[in-house]
Amino acid sequence: MEITLLIKLIAGLVAILGFLLFLFFYSKKSKTQKKSLKKKSKKGSSKREEQPKFKDLMAVIRDKNATTQELSDALDALLKYYGKIPAKLGIRTHPEFYAYAEILLRICRHKNINKELIVYFDKELEKRNPDYIREINDALMKGLNSRGF
Repeated sequence: MEITLLIKLIAGLVAILGFLLFLFFYSKKSKTQKKSLKKKSKKGSSKREEQPKFKDLMAVIRDKNATTQELSDALDALLKYYGKIPAKLGIRTHPEFYAYAEILLRICRHKNINKELIVYFDKELEKRNPDYIREINDALMKGLNSRGF
């Protein structure tokens, strides 16, 4: 009798241990799911900054009535999202460079621009694109010379 009682007792303890292990792992899984749901809801509720389109930023720069602050914001966004010009094609510039040359020309001719913005944009563009320093300087000089002062 003692052996059967001992076997029943061990089987009962194994069953209880299995049940406790099941609860332990199940509760861990549900906690991680709750945490991931909280993280997702925090990410969704936080104000995410969307990347503005290049054309929209160009429209601000082309607008003759844009304020200095609007120009500054547009140039900052250009540098943040589109600051890297694609690599040169051999010795030729990449076709996208001409958009940056137009930006330099337009900001040099804009009536609400100040010299700090021009210099800042020029230096940052040169820093991010060392292969294009000569072309950036040429575009800047064309823009400054076209001011007509």
